[in-house]
Amino acid sequence: MIGAPREAQAGQQQGKELMTGAADDIIALYRRQGPAWAAARNRRLYERGWLDRFATLARPGATLLDIGCGAGDPIARYLRDKGHPVTGVDAAPEMLALFRENLPDATAEQADMRGLDLGRAFGGLIAWDSFFHLAPGDQRGMFPVFRIHAEPGAPLLFTSGPSGGEAIGTLAGEPLYHASLDPDEYRDLLDANGFYVVDHVPEDPACTGHTVWLARRRGD
Repeated sequence: MIGAPREAQAGQQQGKELMTGAADDIIALYRRQGPAWAAARNRRLYERGWLDRFATLARPGATLLDIGCGAGDPIARYLRDKGHPVTGVDAAPEMLALFRENLPDATAEQADMRGLDLGRAFGGLIAWDSFFHLAPGDQRGMFPVFRIHAEPGAPLLFTSGPSGGEAIGTLAGEPLYHASLDPDEYRDLLDANGFYVVDHVPEDPACTGHTVWLARRRGD
């Protein structure tokens, strides 16, 4: 029993190191495994209900910014087919190559979403299953990024966890990092950056258990 606290501390340290390493490896992981994931990705479009609400809030024909766009199929393709040009942003060039192949007429930008500054605002922003791979501090830093890229009235759609914390999943057998802030903190960050919450559903049973946020930038 005397050694138990030291063993617990060692376990906690190993856990922190695993989290930090997995968080730092996200871009490299998607460079290695993203194309295989994209090929196997379910295209049933279980997100349709949320995407329809998001698109309805955007002004007709508005250009949308897909942050962490991946291969662009099915989400960006669906929004494009609803009459919204899409600009995709991803840090992994392998994923952008697939995006350009799937949406050859769309604009694609290679960039890390952290600190993103494209120099223009868009009629809607989406960060579906991408933003939640950032560490908590980096997530907090994304809300000013959302603000500078959102036109007044533009909707913002993103996924998170149901409560604050970090978790490790797997992608092709490799550790895959996820994190979430508490819902109240997301609400505060949205409000402080000029957005109001339209809807928030934790672990939506109609969307394979995703926790979804739909917000909208206030008019200036």
